[in-house]
Amino acid sequence: MKLDKLLDAIRAEYALDWNGIHGISHWTRVRENGLRLAEQTGAQIAVVELFAYLHDAKRINDGGDLKHGSRGGALARRLYAHPERVGILDLSEDQVELLVYACAYHTDGLTEADVTVQTCWDADRLDLPRLGIDPAPEQLLTEAARDPRFMRAARARALETHW
Repeated sequence: MKLDKLLDAIRAEYALDWNGIHGISHWTRVRENGLRLAEQTGAQIAVVELFAYLHDAKRINDGGDLKHGSRGGALARRLYAHPERVGILDLSEDQVELLVYACAYHTDGLTEADVTVQTCWDADRLDLPRLGIDPAPEQLLTEAARDPRFMRAARARALETHW
């Protein structure tokens, strides 16, 4: 992944405050949560990492934007397919499908999915304390995310930046 090119492509279309509650600091924490979880879940790191940056990249507001995940998944497809952006998403077609699915359904409350998708969703949910919401262990899909020590560490990271 070429992070600088990815962020340039996202920023060119991003409609919200880059440093807002759904912006770059959130994505960075989701990435950290996801990479730490992937060590334990065996999730595909490339998908988890790209999910962190793309899942909220097409939000048009900080509230109930129900289609933002689908738009983020569509952006992933465009970045994968666009000839001038070759290498930004260094994924196989199967990995792109996982990424698109993870983005599209990350706010739908689903529980059944590939472990990579579950890891993505948990990484995002673990950053909810930035909004004053503590996820309950039963809302998390992987055993690693439900670990009380992991939850406390993720909560501390979320609050450190936003409260």
